[in-house]
Amino acid sequence: MPHIRNRSTQQPFEIAILATAPVCGILLIVLDVRPQSVEMAMPGPIQAGWESGLIVVGVTGLLGVLWPGRLSTALGIELASVLMLGTITGMYAVALSVVAGRQGIAATSFIVAVAIGSGWRAGQILLDLRRLTRAIRSTEPVGLAAGGTVPTGGGT
Repeated sequence: MPHIRNRSTQQPFEIAILATAPVCGILLIVLDVRPQSVEMAMPGPIQAGWESGLIVVGVTGLLGVLWPGRLSTALGIELASVLMLGTITGMYAVALSVVAGRQGIAATSFIVAVAIGSGWRAGQILLDLRRLTRAIRSTEPVGLAAGGTVPTGGGT
């Protein structure tokens, strides 16, 4: 059986972003402040969803990274989180670029890098899940029929 290792704990940048996201979301809500680009480009309900999404992404992502149970469950939770993180940071990048234009190119570049990194990590997780599936299939006993019975050699 191939060696399966969980790379989640080996992703310090991902963990740093996941740990920072809920802090940012909570501060935005508690202090009732938003970046000007978000206020101008996003309607109120979208802003609330964006702020709440930061909290959900961070908490869920860290839960997936630290999940003590099955590896497939941990990877699934982490996958959902990084896909949502990519979406949320993409929303912010669009808002920032629309409002700030060329003046916001440096900040937009960093935000886009987080979105791209999230997509990249999602791809890694999908590959890990595929490898895990193959490893599980390779360890299944050979000769078992679908019903869990061993087929007999005689035929009728």
